[in-house]
Amino acid sequence: MIVGVPKEIKADEYRVSMTPSGVEDMTRAGHRVLVETGAGTGSGIADDQYAAAGAEIVAATADVWRRADLIVKVKEPLPDEWPQMRPGQTVFTYFHFAADEKLTQAVLKSGVTAVAYETIRGPKGDLPLLTPMSEVAGRMSVQEGAKFLERPFDGRGILLAGVPGVAPATVVVLGGGVVGANAARVAAGLGANVFLLDVNLDRLRYLDDVMPRNVTTLFSNRANILDTIQWADLVIGAVLIPGAKAPHLVRREDLKRMPHRAVVIDVAIDQGGCFETSRPTSHAKPTYIVEDIVHYCVTNMPGAVGRTSTYALTNVTLPYALQLANKGVDAATRENPGLAAGVNVKAGRVTNKAVADTFGLECVPVA
Repeated sequence: MIVGVPKEIKADEYRVSMTPSGVEDMTRAGHRVLVETGAGTGSGIADDQYAAAGAEIVAATADVWRRADLIVKVKEPLPDEWPQMRPGQTVFTYFHFAADEKLTQAVLKSGVTAVAYETIRGPKGDLPLLTPMSEVAGRMSVQEGAKFLERPFDGRGILLAGVPGVAPATVVVLGGGVVGANAARVAAGLGANVFLLDVNLDRLRYLDDVMPRNVTTLFSNRANILDTIQWADLVIGAVLIPGAKAPHLVRREDLKRMPHRAVVIDVAIDQGGCFETSRPTSHAKPTYIVEDIVHYCVTNMPGAVGRTSTYALTNVTLPYALQLANKGVDAATRENPGLAAGVNVKAGRVTNKAVADTFGLECVPVA
């Protein structure tokens, strides 16, 4: 099979979907790998490293898309890439369809099979291809929140850790999954007072056992959200409903309860965001202000730390990419139900129920 690795074109996206080690594994399995010139530059990987591993370096994006049977990417295809997709081709990447109806319609029209990283299931029902980027985003959310709380970035002028005689910041984390747990741990490590909210009591019991003493766990309901955000210097949205649009847990009018120039970091923005006032931003212009609250809603947070993120991501994506290349999408998904859960669109039909429900479309089983 011919496997294509195009250069990511999303603004400030420095990740790449395959490392030279992955290329070597693919070529050893008998596949041809096309890598676009400069695809790995943002992650510190040169073209000659790919070539030494057995890749063919291709100068034009269009040639990668035209020749490859399997496209392996990091981020969803952007409008400039939509015309490149063709029937019979498989595209393996993050899609986050529920947040983008235009992308969904473009993929349906193209006839490709869209295998989404974010809905592939592991043996225990986990989301193994979402986990490493959730770990990165969770840790980054506190790092970015601490920066934008500084007054030169329009924040309150608050130091997360405080100092002797001055109270530390209050951080509220909405969601106790991978993102939320990583965010809470980092914020607590910096010395902040942290409130961690979730709807799963078993998960809260576990987090209560493993978190530092300056993390307080609370059941996530409307009353507790309103009660905690009124004291919050930093609120991190870390809610995930796999494949579906994120619920708006914080409404516009709720922001008026918060301290002036507090910061919200919406890590759920890829799935539409969990703040009503959230809208996608980029690393070049990451924030805006609504109701005197600083909003950070960058859709590809891990892209800023491209080298770390690339290696963390490809550690988990490569085995699935090899299955798709070795067996083809039909056989691979028949043999691996977890991989089948990643198929969101196939031959012009939606095969993921959450995506179908979001847009009122018919859901057709993968088989």
